[in-house]
Amino acid sequence: MQSNDHSALNRQTGLNGKSALGKASITSEQLSVPSTKSTPETTELETPDSATKEEATLEPPEPPIEPRRKHPPKWAIGLIVVGAIVAGSWGLRWWHYASTHEETDNAQVVGNIYPISSRIPGTVQTIAVDDNQPVQAGQVLVQLDPHDYQVKVEQAQAALAVAQRQAQAAQAGISLANANAQAQTTTAQGSVGEAIASISSAQAALKEAQAGVPFAQAQLAQSEANLQKAQTDDQRYETLYQQGAISAQQRDAARANYETAAAAVDANRQQVQQSQAKVAQAQQGIAQAQAQLQSSQGGIQQAQATGVQAEVNRSQYDAAVAQIAEAKAALQNAQLQLSYTQITAPATGRVGNKTVEVGQQVQPGQPLMAVVGTAPWIAANFKETQVARMHPGEAVEIHIDAFPSQTFVGRIASLSPASGAQFSLLPPDNATGNFTKVVQRIPVKITFDPSSIQPYENAITAGMSATVSVAVE
Repeated sequence: MQSNDHSALNRQTGLNGKSALGKASITSEQLSVPSTKSTPETTELETPDSATKEEATLEPPEPPIEPRRKHPPKWAIGLIVVGAIVAGSWGLRWWHYASTHEETDNAQVVGNIYPISSRIPGTVQTIAVDDNQPVQAGQVLVQLDPHDYQVKVEQAQAALAVAQRQAQAAQAGISLANANAQAQTTTAQGSVGEAIASISSAQAALKEAQAGVPFAQAQLAQSEANLQKAQTDDQRYETLYQQGAISAQQRDAARANYETAAAAVDANRQQVQQSQAKVAQAQQGIAQAQAQLQSSQGGIQQAQATGVQAEVNRSQYDAAVAQIAEAKAALQNAQLQLSYTQITAPATGRVGNKTVEVGQQVQPGQPLMAVVGTAPWIAANFKETQVARMHPGEAVEIHIDAFPSQTFVGRIASLSPASGAQFSLLPPDNATGNFTKVVQRIPVKITFDPSSIQPYENAITAGMSATVSVAVE
């Protein structure tokens, strides 16, 4: 309150300062009395400049004008609100998608790749396909030279015919021996007429045996000619092998042909000896039949001998039947080897990695080309933390890097029974003391929906990279 009164007093004094100053000055001059006291009032009256300054100080200053705040325009506020709504909607959709889908870019297209190789050695005669050409299952890809294998088929057919003729001869011998035995038994009963019949049978046997000798000798001559040719081929192939012109396999094949021909010569010589023995036996039968005319007891003995001969003929027949079976097997093998000269496609697809050329000498198992199948699938390697909710049959979205604007559809076919590391060449051994926990990858097989890959069937190839997203439950 005192300060307020003092301020009011100062204002009043300031307003009346001039008049008071004038009066005070006249009084002092007139009286000539120096002032001995200084009061606030007299000091103010004596110093008008200080009063003016005090008056200026006491007046309140004008407040500064503050600038008006600029508010954002309404369209900007609306844009912010719309952006917030869009961001929230997108975030909600992303959260919903991430919670119901599992995705990986560690995936690639896989297909069946059929390696094409030869099953027999040979020389390439023609090649019926070119790189990247579509082929059908059973289509001829490569034709090998068939001449060598055709010769083997003919040899097997000839061997089968010889075996069949031997069987027929043995069967005829059995029939003849049975007839002789019957005739000799009748002779043994003391009948002269039966003895004459026995002689006739023995003479017939002699004629048959004599007819068999030239046939056996002709076979022997043929086998000796084959032996001579095989020996010549063996010597020639041995010389070519020493010169390095042919392979050891071809030299060994010529040696095997030579040994086979030598064995055939030995077998035919035995056949000639057997035919000659038959002639001698037939002659002996005639002598025995004549002796039966004199004694029925001799006929009994001859009947017994004829029975033994029948058993011999039966053994020969059994051997001939076995030879027939062996010859048939050899013929089937030769025909099978001949069929291998045509190398065909095992499945429908396209040719790739062709390395064979016309005139090339190929060996069994040598890679010639490959056929890539027409039914590709996706091999996706998911983390082990992603496969908990995956099951066969779930829908999959597939994006292939080669076709970024195209979305393909597929389904999970199966999940691998082990992680990829377990199938590697050197699987990790966690018991060695250097264990580091790494998230493992589980291969998942995904098949395409056939309608979704149209018309990209021929454009999707094995090895392409892909990104897959599985809609899990």
